[in-house]
Amino acid sequence: MYIIPAIDLLGGRCVRLVQGEYNRYINYEDSPAKKAIEFKQAGADWLHIIDLDGAKIGKCVNIDAIRDIVQSAKGLKIQVGGGIRDRDSITKILDMGVTRVILGTKAVSDFEWFSAVAKEFAGKIVLSLDARGSKIATNGWKKDSELEIIELAKKAAQLPLTAIIYTDINKDGMLAGPNIERTKALAEAVNLPVIAAGGVTTIDDIQKLAETKVISAAIVGRALYEGTMNLAEAIKICTKNA
Repeated sequence: MYIIPAIDLLGGRCVRLVQGEYNRYINYEDSPAKKAIEFKQAGADWLHIIDLDGAKIGKCVNIDAIRDIVQSAKGLKIQVGGGIRDRDSITKILDMGVTRVILGTKAVSDFEWFSAVAKEFAGKIVLSLDARGSKIATNGWKKDSELEIIELAKKAAQLPLTAIIYTDINKDGMLAGPNIERTKALAEAVNLPVIAAGGVTTIDDIQKLAETKVISAAIVGRALYEGTMNLAEAIKICTKNA
């Protein structure tokens, strides 16, 4: 298992939403590129970037901040999501030097389109499944659908994706621990790497996720900004459990 530190962009700054609510956010860092360099220096191989403004309105907004991060933290593999809902946006993000693109809302609303771009950009697409309970939420977590997480994940697993990210919205930004049970169940249901997100707070959380032996990675955000987890220590734990 590996650790993916997270940068959530709102107005060009690093923030964390509380349970996905845009009116409940914490501002952490005015220079996202500086934070990305810190993560790299701590030993991270990957970086997770979400354009929160983009997720809300349905198109990429924080392009300049993302480009600055890519150019400043060379050597980091980067995955980017938030508002990427057309082929041109996927191409634009990848052409900046991003390793893989995260798709969520459009994958849920138009699976035929998602299937086509997953095949066109084989090995470059990650599916993000964000849920309240077992149901998927979309549009920056503002809308709830009737689709079941595992049902959609099984369909998606037939495509040449690189991974599925599972986020428990009720856990996200709460420093309350991840939903290990649901994440593990999803990982056991599909033949794709599954990445845990939402609520990953302590070294003990990392240890428990690693011990499942089926969860591929963990995205960590607020815990790194508020000091409840040391990134270098978390990476070391994962190396020991490899």
